[in-house]
Amino acid sequence: MPELPEVESARSVIERAALHRVIVDVDDSDTYECRPHSPGEIRSALLGRSLTVAHRQGKSMWCDTSGVGRSKSPGPTLGIHLGMSGKIVIADGQGSEVDGGDYWERGRAAGDYRFSRFSLAFADGGRLLLIDPRRLGRVRLDPPVERLGPDARQITGPQFRAMLARGSAPVKARLLDQEAVAGIGNLLADQALWLAKLNPSRPVNTLDRSETDRLYRAVRRAVGAAIDGGGVHTLSIIPFRTHDAHCPRCGSVMKRGTVGGRTTWWCAREQA
Repeated sequence: MPELPEVESARSVIERAALHRVIVDVDDSDTYECRPHSPGEIRSALLGRSLTVAHRQGKSMWCDTSGVGRSKSPGPTLGIHLGMSGKIVIADGQGSEVDGGDYWERGRAAGDYRFSRFSLAFADGGRLLLIDPRRLGRVRLDPPVERLGPDARQITGPQFRAMLARGSAPVKARLLDQEAVAGIGNLLADQALWLAKLNPSRPVNTLDRSETDRLYRAVRRAVGAAIDGGGVHTLSIIPFRTHDAHCPRCGSVMKRGTVGGRTTWWCAREQA
């Protein structure tokens, strides 16, 4: 499932290859992926415009759009959510393409657009496509990004401490709350808590300052490692999130449970 690193790879692909290209057609016929818009609504809003800036905050991504023709009045914001399997593909019309987004273990053959759920066609013959086999992504105009918490890659120490200072939720559940801190998914949360040697079920109001600061450093380290490695599938704890696995640091059994509604793994000794 795409987390912050995968969404950042999709955003960077849009930034490198899709900006300032005039949109001449839009396929928004998938009524589930483009909810709540009716077919043709997004198309009507985007024709003649171009994407001007690609943004990301946490796991959410959106693009500013230009005016039509010589108009300087900007168009609507185009929100794109990758769901649980989405990739952004930019094809140039001559058979070349670049993509970014979710990691597919079996890969994707160039030109395989079977699972295209939304696309933009550009005046120069190129296309932007959202390829989404599980059909859990979403494309919408003017998404409510103001509800998102600080980005996990950019959150400051004081912001992080404030985020953990309220309530008594399990610490993993708080990390997964996108209105508290945006961008941490299930795998990043398990990696960060393992690095910080904290139990995922620990209530946030029981963490002291040193533990909170340790977790902050662990989150930054986990996010950085996943971006550098090419996605959350490269995190060091991933091979050990399985039955009969042992902690790669101390050798104790890895335990499995459910925290914040998500399958969770932790070290039986160091994260007791």
